[in-house]
Amino acid sequence: MSLNFSAGDWLTLFSHFASLSLLAVGGAITTVPDMHRYLVSDRQWLTETQFTSSIAMAQAAPGPNVLFVALMGWNVGVNAGGGLAAGPAAWGWALLGVCISMLGILLPSTTLTFLAARWGHQNRDRRSVRAFKSGMAPLTVGMLLATGWVLTEPLRGYPATALLVAVAVVFMLYTWLSPLWPIAIGAVVG
Repeated sequence: MSLNFSAGDWLTLFSHFASLSLLAVGGAITTVPDMHRYLVSDRQWLTETQFTSSIAMAQAAPGPNVLFVALMGWNVGVNAGGGLAAGPAAWGWALLGVCISMLGILLPSTTLTFLAARWGHQNRDRRSVRAFKSGMAPLTVGMLLATGWVLTEPLRGYPATALLVAVAVVFMLYTWLSPLWPIAIGAVVG
């Protein structure tokens, strides 16, 4: 895939990730449905395979959950640089894609988190602060469910997928065990 990228496109990529950063309650993974809409459906900067592979590889690798954003930026940069066949020039564009996407997803939320945490700590006894914290939990769960819905799209025609998702949800709701167990079970079954 080869794209004709301008400086405006890079700015658009940054601003989209920056706006998603402020919606990423529960982590960047909760914004995957909108990333898919924007990068794959609307802009066609990534293929479906590049999108899902970015998430799968980052989730399988040790390290921060947000690494999938770097891989998406890498793939956008590679596509903007003419594809992998373009050689080192494409790698330079890929590094630019990584930097822009990671700055976009990290900078706003990090700044807001720092300022809000300072304010929240200073005002932790206020009723409104306690109510806000309680109200964010269902929002985060809903966003994670939407992410799961998007990621299971290729496998929705198989009854085993629905069963596996249901078992994982019940497991997480009713046990205090590590989420690594359902992931390991899914890896063995898959």
